[in-house]
Amino acid sequence: MDAPQKTTRSNDGMKQRTDLHKSKNMRALARTATSHLTHRNTMLRCLLLGVLGSVNLSVFSALAASAPMAMPIQEQGSTARENQRGLAADNNQPPLPDRTATANPAPPTSGSTTNEAAFLAVRDAARNGSLAKLAKAAAALPSDDLMRPWAEYWLLQKQLAAEDDRGMAAFLQRYAGSYLANKLRGEWLMYLGEKSDWVRYRAEYPLINQPDTAQACYAAQANGTPQMVRALLQMDAELPTACHPLALQLLATGELNMEDVWQRVRRLLATGKVGAGKTAANYLPAEQGFERGSVEAIAVDPARYLTRRAAKIDTQADAPLPTQAQIWTTRRERELTLFALHTLARKDVMAAAAYLHRLTDSLPVTDTQYAWGRLARAAAGQHLPEALPWYDLAADAPLDEDQITWHVRAALRAADWPRVHRVIAAMPAPLAQHPEWIYWQARALDVLGQKDKARALFSKIAGKTHFYGQLAAEDLGWTVRLPLEAAPPTAAENTVIESKPELQRALTLFRLGMRTEGVREWNWAIMDLSDRLLLAAAKLAERNGVWDRAISSADRTQNTHNFGLRYPAPYADHILPEANAQGLDSAWVYGLMRQESRFVTQANSSVGAQGLMQIMPATAQWVAKKINLKGYAPQQITDINTNVLLGISYLRLVSESLDNSPVLASAAYNAGPGRARRWRDTRPLEGAIYAETIPFSETRDYVKKVMSNTLYYHLLFHNTDRSLKALLGVIQPASASAAFVKDLP
Repeated sequence: MDAPQKTTRSNDGMKQRTDLHKSKNMRALARTATSHLTHRNTMLRCLLLGVLGSVNLSVFSALAASAPMAMPIQEQGSTARENQRGLAADNNQPPLPDRTATANPAPPTSGSTTNEAAFLAVRDAARNGSLAKLAKAAAALPSDDLMRPWAEYWLLQKQLAAEDDRGMAAFLQRYAGSYLANKLRGEWLMYLGEKSDWVRYRAEYPLINQPDTAQACYAAQANGTPQMVRALLQMDAELPTACHPLALQLLATGELNMEDVWQRVRRLLATGKVGAGKTAANYLPAEQGFERGSVEAIAVDPARYLTRRAAKIDTQADAPLPTQAQIWTTRRERELTLFALHTLARKDVMAAAAYLHRLTDSLPVTDTQYAWGRLARAAAGQHLPEALPWYDLAADAPLDEDQITWHVRAALRAADWPRVHRVIAAMPAPLAQHPEWIYWQARALDVLGQKDKARALFSKIAGKTHFYGQLAAEDLGWTVRLPLEAAPPTAAENTVIESKPELQRALTLFRLGMRTEGVREWNWAIMDLSDRLLLAAAKLAERNGVWDRAISSADRTQNTHNFGLRYPAPYADHILPEANAQGLDSAWVYGLMRQESRFVTQANSSVGAQGLMQIMPATAQWVAKKINLKGYAPQQITDINTNVLLGISYLRLVSESLDNSPVLASAAYNAGPGRARRWRDTRPLEGAIYAETIPFSETRDYVKKVMSNTLYYHLLFHNTDRSLKALLGVIQPASASAAFVKDLP
């Protein structure tokens, strides 16, 4: 299965990372640093003592004395400032609400300020790894500077990398409750865990917010509670090193047996995590584990392995049954065969099914059913009609959530409503409560004539602001409206928000191009805010042109809302005229752009898509040539006017090649026109079913959100009713437009 062409931006996730894991070689290098003081070392010590003041004198005296090699600090994020252009309505477009930002956003209004030049010098020194330069730069940053916590954090981080953890407690106390305190505490916990310093670990661990898996496993080691790892072993994620001693403890006591281990190996290999599967297999006795290179060889060429196994079966066709059964004497051979089958199924599921038919009589029934369940999932993702019969062959084999949900999707495409109802009814309760399965269960009940039960389920999600809440409202005959707009933040509420140092630091970081750090500071600051303060934070972000944080903050409200902040319309003087000139619905363009970049002008995806419209460089080049854009140069891709022109032009070309369907065009914009076309059915397909059965989870979520966004932008721009079902339409089978689609990148 191909991977999507580009990754949709999402800036809302607050991801805690531990930056402390360094290589053993670097630690050894730090330990062997000379303790002999030269004149340079003495000067360095003096600089360091002046940096943090009397609180950390002993800490940095020791650090200066040893002068170990400094570890580089890795920074990420945009290197360009956010464009803060305001809104301007176009006379030919529907009037925008008066919730627009000013053309020149106000600067942060906090009593605490920063010397930006001095702070950037500290940042640059932290990045280049020079301890002397970092200390000197930090000394030049005033002690009351807004960005002072970052300077102290970088110094302590570098110290910790040199295996000196003095001064941590003072920093954590001084900045208690802050993002940086939590981040440093997480790194310190990893250090303490590596050292098996369980006394201090037990004291610090209860104070960490949102501990990660490794920290939780170290806590279990510290508290002597290895049983916590059992739940982790049931998942299909690789375990951090900190968790392995816990698993070994359970193995030693018999609380974890070989069947548990083999099941974990099977789950990991089934999801393509070859390295993690091999790591899990290390829990097995040496004679039971995989031979060196065997798993990797199958991952590269599964058909070769299956051919050999099938040939061995064929040579025993006339042999007595006991001899035939001996072909499968080890669990290892069975697991390798199953791994080969579902690996081949990703490339050629029909070939995998043919091999399974040949091998069925020599596999245990449970293994055969398991294999059919894996092949059924692969076939469902490829929209093959064989998926449902193969799910039937899986019989009583336990299915994971991914297999179950794709069973429903295969039934939806086949319009097998009794099966849709049956599979959702048998789902684990937490899974069945997801909005999409509530909705499709209601639809199934409605088709099956159980109208009252259907209405009860529709009512559970109708009125919610997500895609399926909007659809359910329509099924009940409701009209989707914008919620009542909250009153503007009061002066007191604005004062509370504007006085938060975390938010002021975030704005400074955004202004200096340190987007990743700014997002984390911002997200930390708004975690526990009330609806009213969230809207005040959103307004602060809007005033400063930080549109993605305005959206993120407004999107978190539970009862009091402002959809003008959730769905802003910046850069209207660039976007509306271009959308109008090319005959595209401005609500759809904004709905797509909101999902693509959150209006971050310098947004860059992990695969290279750039700007407001997240255009791939090769696509931009193709579009520029197609529309005869004279003098186009690749560096223009992030220019707002150029990016909007290229993005809207590409969206129009894609739409025209795909029956002017916004659903197909949105899918194509994210995953490519060829894929969007292949995901059609051989018969007309309801737009909502097409969206639900998109094989790529990212694109599936993207299309739903773009369509939901479009509805809300329409309501904001026009204040008139619009049907989401009508917008989704009916997806027709492939037509003669195929030749033009092939020309599109």
